[in-house]
Amino acid sequence: MEHPVLTRIQRDGFAALGWFEPSGDDHLPKETRFVILIGNAGPAMFRRFSRERDTSVSLLDDWTRDVINPLANDLGAKAVYPFDKPPLPFLKWARLGKAGHVSPLGLNIHPVYGLWHAYRAALLFPVAFDLPARSSGLHPCESCAEKPCLQACPVSAFAIQSYDVRKCGQHIATKSGEDCMTGGCQARLACPVGQVHRYAPQQMQFHMKAFLKARMNEL
Repeated sequence: MEHPVLTRIQRDGFAALGWFEPSGDDHLPKETRFVILIGNAGPAMFRRFSRERDTSVSLLDDWTRDVINPLANDLGAKAVYPFDKPPLPFLKWARLGKAGHVSPLGLNIHPVYGLWHAYRAALLFPVAFDLPARSSGLHPCESCAEKPCLQACPVSAFAIQSYDVRKCGQHIATKSGEDCMTGGCQARLACPVGQVHRYAPQQMQFHMKAFLKARMNEL
C-alpha cells in the first residue's frame, strides 16, 4: 500500500503491522487521533540493528528508542513502547489494528508474517490519516488441524494459549536445550504460516540469548 508515512516506516527497516483510530477506552492520550503499530517483520529490522550496533553487547530496546524516537519526531508523532513501564496494552491494540489473531501458543499470529514479527513501538498521531480500514482476515490456526506448534516443543512448554515460561527457560539453560538456543524456538519454527519471513539464525540466537538472560535474572 502506497502512503508516505508507511513508506518512511518501511525505509527505516520497520513494518507497519496495523493501525486504528482510537476510542475513549484504549489507554491512549486524549489527543491521539491515529495509531500505527510498527515493529520487525522478518529479518529487515535486525539487519539494520546488526549494522549499527554490536549485537553481542547492545540492548535491542535501547537501539529501538534511539532510532524510533527520531522517526516519530519526523512524522509528527509520539512513540510509546511495549517495554515501557507500566506495560501498555499492545495486544489489545493489535486486535484494534486488525494485526492478527491469538495463536494456540498465546502469541499474536499475523495474517502475512505468521509468528515472525514483534511490536517495537506504537506511533501516536494527533491527526487521522486516510488509510483504509484493515482486515485481520481468517484465523489461520482454525484451519490448521494438526497444530504442529503445540507438539514441537521438546519439553511440552505449550498448551492451548498457555506457556510455561519457567520450564522453557530451564530447558534452554541445559545441554539438551542447545538446539533451541542455536536454531530458535521449535514451536515457532513448526508453524507453517509466514515461513518466508522466518528470522535468520543470527536473529533467532540473539533473541534466545536475551530470553535466557532474562530468565536467569529472575531466578
